[in-house]
Amino acid sequence: MTSRVLISGASIAGPALAYWLHRSGFAVTVVEKAGAPRDGGYPIDVRGTAIEVVRRMGILPQLQDAHVGSRRCTFLNADGSTVAAVDPSAVAGGVEGQDLEVRRGDLAALLHGKVRDDVEFLFDDSIDTMDQSGRGVDVTLHSGQRRTFDLVVGADGMHSPTRELLFGPEEQFHRYLGYCFAIFTMPNTFGLSHELMMWNTPGKAAALYAVGNNDELHAFLTFHQPEPPLGALRNPDAQRDLVAATFAGAGWEVPGMVDAMREADDLFFDTAGQIRLPHWSSGRVGLVGDAASAPSFLTGQGSSLALVGAYMLADALTTNRDHTAAFAAYERGTREFVAMNQALVDNGGAALFPTTARALEQRNAMLRDLVTMPPTTPRPAHSALTLPELAPADRPSPTSYAP
Repeated sequence: MTSRVLISGASIAGPALAYWLHRSGFAVTVVEKAGAPRDGGYPIDVRGTAIEVVRRMGILPQLQDAHVGSRRCTFLNADGSTVAAVDPSAVAGGVEGQDLEVRRGDLAALLHGKVRDDVEFLFDDSIDTMDQSGRGVDVTLHSGQRRTFDLVVGADGMHSPTRELLFGPEEQFHRYLGYCFAIFTMPNTFGLSHELMMWNTPGKAAALYAVGNNDELHAFLTFHQPEPPLGALRNPDAQRDLVAATFAGAGWEVPGMVDAMREADDLFFDTAGQIRLPHWSSGRVGLVGDAASAPSFLTGQGSSLALVGAYMLADALTTNRDHTAAFAAYERGTREFVAMNQALVDNGGAALFPTTARALEQRNAMLRDLVTMPPTTPRPAHSALTLPELAPADRPSPTSYAP
């Protein structure tokens, strides 16, 4: 009998894992609490080793066509005057002409399109309970369905409900990095095209990002907060009030951005943080992507780690018939790569958001130097893992994992 795998989450890591597992003969079900694949979302990066993953998936040409192609990043002083206008790859430590930046929704749509005809999707649903006391994982879904799977994988994001069911509350694994951020869209009344503009004062940043020639901008309001605002995390009104109070009296276009945030129907508010787990699995249940090892937006590596992690987990499950050995091999092959990318926050990852006047002066000096310097060297962490060759697609279907 073919191994049955339930994946929780249909964003990036979930569909990517579903693709590789189906290719290797697994019977895959994906459960997603949203009613459909999520459209829109802010731009994300695909770099380094993740480029090879999407090449092997056959979606690299489509992602190249969808590449945002930002032409410049302009950094501004408190009064709106220009500090420096630099090449985006110089800021991100990327490889011009190789690394990709695409709308999150474009990547999610491509991944879903690769598997929608081969994999069972259960939208508007989620996992309520899991019981591993039998010969598999007995799952009760929120809809009331009860089904048994050989394996379950949580690919449901940084605030993973699957992880909480498996290991307990997020707080014990969450490393708060001292920042909060609000992301939303607003009208492009500034005539911006393929560019980002970022305003800074110590501990605060506001950015407007035009990913094309259209009438919509992605707006970002980021600020330093020594302790996480726990009371606001699940209260949108409190989030708006906190952001508005933090940016009260700010210059440039910030007042208009705050007004737009008040009216936005797509506001996303969260803290910058990482997930640090001692283990990514327990029994027949494992985790992948942000659920296992969120690196934070400060690294720009969340989507790339999700793509690479999905590939490495699929390879381990395909190669090892025992789930314990498979999950161990997945961690053994992937954890160092994850650690290197999580460490980017400690090696200048938050340099764009200085919290003191002195640090802001130093950052501005660095940006001015970038204008005249040659292209930067890519960050080694982005390409630190060499992918194994996944078993051929025509291999025999795996049998169920032994109890």
